[in-house]
Amino acid sequence: MTVFIPNGEEPNQEGVRYVAKLLKREGLVRDINFATLDEIPLDNSYVLGDHSGTYFILKKIRPKAMISLDAHTDLMQDYFDHASWLAYALKDNVIERASVIGAVLMIPTTSGTKLWTRRVKIFPALPRTRKVRGKWKAYINLKQHGVKAVIKEAKEFLGKEIYLSIDLDILSPEYRIARFQHGELTLKELLDLIDKIKENFDIIAFDIAEISYRVAKSKYGRRAIIEAFSSLKEVFE
Repeated sequence: MTVFIPNGEEPNQEGVRYVAKLLKREGLVRDINFATLDEIPLDNSYVLGDHSGTYFILKKIRPKAMISLDAHTDLMQDYFDHASWLAYALKDNVIERASVIGAVLMIPTTSGTKLWTRRVKIFPALPRTRKVRGKWKAYINLKQHGVKAVIKEAKEFLGKEIYLSIDLDILSPEYRIARFQHGELTLKELLDLIDKIKENFDIIAFDIAEISYRVAKSKYGRRAIIEAFSSLKEVFE
């Protein structure tokens, strides 16, 4: 069973309802099962609107480690929302460790705010640097080091068993799925990344997040959702 959680603002809610019908029409789900953040059933696949909802799924499943495929780190600490849920999941010990793969926006967007950095490793889509003990150090990233190197580092850090969350804004802007800044990946690159994760990790559950109603007018976005969902559902068949 797949659980659909139409959380967030109205475009998110309508987007999840649209995708539920889309996946049923494609024969990828048998029934449409909606849930709220207050009553999340235990399952292995979820589709949700605002990415902050992943925090509540994690509280239900309680995995030790997770991978977030996302154009943003979601490690802000101002207040709880779609840009900070992962920081809160780590800070509240909902999960022990996390890796973010594919980020393009690396720095805080408000003055005086620092990203949460403990028990998390970031693997950006593009070359990025960070200051470590007064010296600039490069991140291991997808463009320069490739998927294989990124997955190897993530596995050494996380262990073999993970929860996987995919924020569809990781795709480049022409896919027109999410409400916010999109990332750098093509659908092929995302599917290759998913395949490598499937090969190297035991995925106990997954979610596809940050869906908005924009996808109803985007054939590339619809294709991306169908193919990403199909690839991950194979894990549990």
